[in-house]
Amino acid sequence: MTTLPALPSAAVACCSPVTAGILDDNQAEALARMFKALGDPNRVKLLSIIAAGEDQEACICDLTEPIGLSQPTVSHHMKLLVEAGLVTREQRGRWAYFSIVPGMLDALADTLASRP
Repeated sequence: MTTLPALPSAAVACCSPVTAGILDDNQAEALARMFKALGDPNRVKLLSIIAAGEDQEACICDLTEPIGLSQPTVSHHMKLLVEAGLVTREQRGRWAYFSIVPGMLDALADTLASRP
C-alpha cells in the first residue's frame, strides 16, 4: 500500500472559506493546486468516475475506457489529482487503485462558500 502524505496546508485551506479573510501563501498555493487539477475536463470526469464507484474507489484498469485516453495519459491525470490532494493511490499487485480523499470535495466546495 502506497500512502502519500496529505498536503500540509491543504487541510487549512479547505477548512477556511476564501471569503473568511486573506489566505496566506501556503493556503493559496494548496487551494490553487486543487482547482488547477480540476481545470481539465478529463480529470473532472475521472474524479466523477471514482466518486461514483463502490467505496469511492476505482482501479486504473477501469478508468481508461470511459475516458477514451491511453493508459499513460490517464496515469498522468491521476498523478496530478494525487499531487493536488484530491485522491489517494494504493498499489495492489500490478494495479493502482484510486480513492477520493474523505471529505476533500466537500471541504473544497466550502472554501468558495460565502459566510455572513
